Amino acid sequence: MIVERKIKVVTEQHNIDKPAEHEGFPMKEWTVEIFVLDQDGRERPAKCFTKAVYHLHPSFANATQTFTEPPFKCTNEGWGEFEMSIDMFTTEKGGKSTILHDLNFASPTYQQIHTIQFKNPSQALQQILRETGPLPSDEERKLKKVDGGKKKKSFDVEKMADGLVKLSEEDLLHVIQLIHDNKDDNTYIQNNLDAGEFSVDLYTLPDGLMKTIWDLLVRAAVV
Repeated sequence: MIVERKIKVVTEQHNIDKPAEHEGFPMKEWTVEIFVLDQDGRERPAKCFTKAVYHLHPSFANATQTFTEPPFKCTNEGWGEFEMSIDMFTTEKGGKSTILHDLNFASPTYQQIHTIQFKNPSQALQQILRETGPLPSDEERKLKKVDGGKKKKSFDVEKMADGLVKLSEEDLLHVIQLIHDNKDDNTYIQNNLDAGEFSVDLYTLPDGLMKTIWDLLVRAAVV
């Protein structure tokens, strides 16, 4: 699953009453903040990130600056314009997105919009992302939850979730193998080999695979 969100980077800058380090270039104080835009284009706290690391011009004494709370406000003083890079991290393994940001003094306030992709987000990150808009799997989730007058499905997803945790280790490994062998492009799974964990969004499984797993749970008398 790939989830996209628009990230707004807002910059504010103004002159400060300090001696110019270079003639013709007044000293400035500038601030950069990071927000997420929801589906209606409104600014929301960027809680999908755990920290933001700003890589400033190497002339700064502390050229790498890290912030761990939204809006990841980075404030500094200087006289020159430059391009910085910003690394934004999630809790996911390898969950880093990098954007380039042009710091300039043409306007007192300006903003830049970037599109960020979250690849196979964990269940916890999915919940945070849902605060700013639906996920690709949500429509399919709704279709599977609503009967809509069509033929009633022969399995109950909620009961499946309860039944899976009651399976023996052998049967559970068999289910995991079934999912690996029969998943499709819409199936969301996540393996954490280091922690020995496997998670799956049952609502993203193909109907045929759901029926196979349901029948196994019935035979194991856990649903």
